[in-house]
Amino acid sequence: MARFRLDDTLALATQGYGWLPNRLRRAGADAYATRLLGLPVVALHGPEAARFFYDEGHVRRHGAVPEPVRSTLFGHRAVHTLDGAAHRVRKALFTGLLMDGGIDDLVGRVESGWDAAAKRWTGGGPVVLFDAVAEVLTRAVCGWTGLRPPDAQTPALAADLVALVDGFGSLGPRNLRARRARTHRENEFAALFERVRRGETDVPEDSAVVAVARHRDADGNALDSCLAAVELLNILRPTVAVSWFVAFAGHALHRWPAHRERLAGGDPAFAEAYAHEVRRFYPFAPFVGGRAVRDLAFDGVRIPAGGTVLLDLYGQNHDPRLWPEPYRFTPERFVGRQIGEFELVPQGGGDPRTGHRCPGETITVALLRALVVRLARLAYRLPEQDLTIPLHRLPTRPRSGVLMEVTG
Repeated sequence: MARFRLDDTLALATQGYGWLPNRLRRAGADAYATRLLGLPVVALHGPEAARFFYDEGHVRRHGAVPEPVRSTLFGHRAVHTLDGAAHRVRKALFTGLLMDGGIDDLVGRVESGWDAAAKRWTGGGPVVLFDAVAEVLTRAVCGWTGLRPPDAQTPALAADLVALVDGFGSLGPRNLRARRARTHRENEFAALFERVRRGETDVPEDSAVVAVARHRDADGNALDSCLAAVELLNILRPTVAVSWFVAFAGHALHRWPAHRERLAGGDPAFAEAYAHEVRRFYPFAPFVGGRAVRDLAFDGVRIPAGGTVLLDLYGQNHDPRLWPEPYRFTPERFVGRQIGEFELVPQGGGDPRTGHRCPGETITVALLRALVVRLARLAYRLPEQDLTIPLHRLPTRPRSGVLMEVTG
């Protein structure tokens, strides 16, 4: 029987990423019952918990995404809020674009964009890695999806896409900034889809914009222009979110420079292992949530029908049962390792083609794998700065964004 404790909202706000792992560790179990904002919540941890959580017979997403997250990170009526056939059909749109063909093209665009930007960075004064990479990724993903914003507008679009991610974990100014960015960009892209459907805009036939415009949901209906804009942003926004991981990679290269030479040598297996270790070691999403489909129980804790269920992501990625010495940054742990669907979960668990795991994870790994090699080959120094990573901030990143002086 679950015994729901005192409300944990303040503890979550002050402890951030550490809140749930700390509570579960103290409970000495893989399930923990508490309250957030006065409502009962059961938090789960571990690969079996992930398998349990991603079973649609146990947990659903509809009605589970909090309003501050819908209005910033995902958008209203987005694929993340669906279940069953509606989710699978909409998800197929994303897996077709983000997991099947075209990834090499996007990676190539990002590599070319990085190389061109690196020439501008050389000798041009300090560069904030996080911001610079966000612009490179924005320019590349816009070209890849079929958008052609003028170069002068790229920094503003990059800032808005970053804001959508940066605001979901806050109820203050960052959240308001994200809401304004979403409203502005949804209106802009909805108008674009209206023009595309009237044949008034020259967009490549094989582009993501056209694929979204022509998509038919499980009911056979096309997405209305506003919803099409939401889902286009759900292609652009996760790609630009790779900026977080690249900034973390820069942080890791500074703290553990011994890896630089091997990365710079271009060993693809080590580059991929390094990308996975960045995603495991550094904090990204703290947890994901859903609602219990019916009365359930896990690890002896009762979960009432309709109750909120959280899956601990950050804690699982630092669980010594899965990752020996989890607070050591050790890319070698992933060399030659087959990663189970429910083991490494920075972007969720399960099968991204059928479940709620992020379909952009394949692109995230591919982009990070390419960019850590280029970062290792770049000649730069880090001036004095604040590289601390505050774990109470959701989502977090190095405070300075990793300030670099590029020398060649």
